[in-house]
Amino acid sequence: MGAPKRLKNAGDSLSDQAYHQIRNEILSGDLMIGDLLSRRRLAERLNVSFLPITEALRRLETEGLVESRPRIGTRVKIPSEQDIRDSYVIRMALESEAARLCAQRITAEEKQQLLSRAQHLDQLQKVAAQETVVSRFMVSVHTYHMQFHMYIAELAHCPGLCRAIEREQVLIFNWLYDVAADRRAQPEQFHVTLAEALCSNDLLLADAAVRAHVGYGLDQVLERLAQHSKSWARRTTQSVSFT
Repeated sequence: MGAPKRLKNAGDSLSDQAYHQIRNEILSGDLMIGDLLSRRRLAERLNVSFLPITEALRRLETEGLVESRPRIGTRVKIPSEQDIRDSYVIRMALESEAARLCAQRITAEEKQQLLSRAQHLDQLQKVAAQETVVSRFMVSVHTYHMQFHMYIAELAHCPGLCRAIEREQVLIFNWLYDVAADRRAQPEQFHVTLAEALCSNDLLLADAAVRAHVGYGLDQVLERLAQHSKSWARRTTQSVSFT
């Protein structure tokens, strides 16, 4: 199995470090939806005791990334169709309001910054669509993607809206679903088109653009996750859980 991974960031508690490590592995796809999470194996691999692992998993369960099931144990959460649809509805509601406020309040300097970030993101995602891209690069792309959408929320100049987006974790769940469905390819200038609408100062155009943007690919995500949900459920029920 090789040497156990050692946790970094000595300033954090062991439970914080375990939380970030497991969370990163879920979001990178190293731990896939439906994968069982053995506390013993995680403790051995991360070179910590059971307590930090238990605290980390409890935190991840509260956030909706992990779930515990009777006779199955703890696993990366398998989202239902309703879970996915709910996440998209909440994201669309929050980001459409951010888009309207952004279009109303964005400055000339902020327009240039937003367009520049959109161009860079589209370039990154074009590379990410290649089959040979490694997971570490994909993590950096997803991170930049999440930061881009948070930047739009920041341009709304409404801190409470930013907090709501972070609290609901809609961008994290979007990341998780894209990884689980292996959704990489996107239209040309996908984010540039969105940025141009936000820079138009037209509130209705901005609202329509972000709704189309957020809703793009939902059917594909639902279809691909549905195809695998039965096999995930069958695999986890047949596996032995170590708690």
